[in-house]
Amino acid sequence: MARTPGQAARRDPDWEGVRLHVVSGKGGTGKTTLAAALALALAADGGRVLLIEVEGRQGIAELFGIAALPYEERRIASVSRAQLGLPPDEGGGGGGGEVFALAIDTELALLEYLEMFYKLGRAGKALQKVGFVDFATTIAPGVRDVLLTGKACEAARRKGPDGRRRYDAVVMDAPPTGRLTRFLNVNAEVAGLARIGPIHTQAQAVMRVLKSPETAVHLVTLLEEMPVQETVDGFAELREARLPVGGVMVNMVRPPVLDAAAVAAVDGDHREEVALALGEAGLGGRSRKTETVRAAVEPLLDPLLAQAREHAERVELEREQRADLQQLRLPTYELPLLGEGVDLGGLYRLAGELKRQGAA
Repeated sequence: MARTPGQAARRDPDWEGVRLHVVSGKGGTGKTTLAAALALALAADGGRVLLIEVEGRQGIAELFGIAALPYEERRIASVSRAQLGLPPDEGGGGGGGEVFALAIDTELALLEYLEMFYKLGRAGKALQKVGFVDFATTIAPGVRDVLLTGKACEAARRKGPDGRRRYDAVVMDAPPTGRLTRFLNVNAEVAGLARIGPIHTQAQAVMRVLKSPETAVHLVTLLEEMPVQETVDGFAELREARLPVGGVMVNMVRPPVLDAAAVAAVDGDHREEVALALGEAGLGGRSRKTETVRAAVEPLLDPLLAQAREHAERVELEREQRADLQQLRLPTYELPLLGEGVDLGGLYRLAGELKRQGAA
């Protein structure tokens, strides 16, 4: 069932027990924005959340208005329920949480891996200088994906000295839907490279986490034909690969301008009714003469009627796309279009919507 902006808060989140949230979507749907918003929502009740970027675009830094992130886990935000526009938790507590971020550098991750499993030390740095790292990840992209997904899985299961999990949740801003299943299905990717040894062992450990109930893969879309079709295809691919599908986040939902009756009436001939309504609204000037009022409102009629027809077409298209998404039978969350763009305040607003609708 789709949950719409402003809907009453749920008592229980939909993803209780999930520690690794993988967020993907067609390019341009705002997946990085919603990954960041989800991280804030998950932290709002006092948790520690790690937000991971794997594509090297520094999109997280741009969203939070901070300097480019290094290859280290760094605190980027504090968040509380009040900052998300939510009432205090009835269960008590009420303290805010923290969001940390990590932009994974593939070269440094591979060097870290070589040191961890092969104890190369300075030899690893020498390999970097002669371009081996670039060469290795280019001819064997599966190795790169093992490094990226492995880092996220390790963070999701890492424990501190007290035996407690370092992070309550990890959110990964993953590659677009078209590459997602291949990216996550690292066992298949490295099968031709190594059947034994550290890489094989690492890939198996990663897949155990990715296919466990502790992981959910969320898909971001828009109410447009191509993004919805890619979401439907991505859902089928994830199911076939036996990867755990999470929810659907419908981004940039525009509020209705006309009610259902007005939309249904758009195709009729309402020119005279619209002209009369414009005149009664005072758009014909001060004159009371019918001819003068009509002459004043006449230039407005065609543009207004054209906009009404365009809006009606969009409403019908969105209805069809919603119906396609409902066929997936997944929890669905609708996030509003922020006309002023997504600044930090807008990001917290989206986080509040995800929290209200049960995504966190």
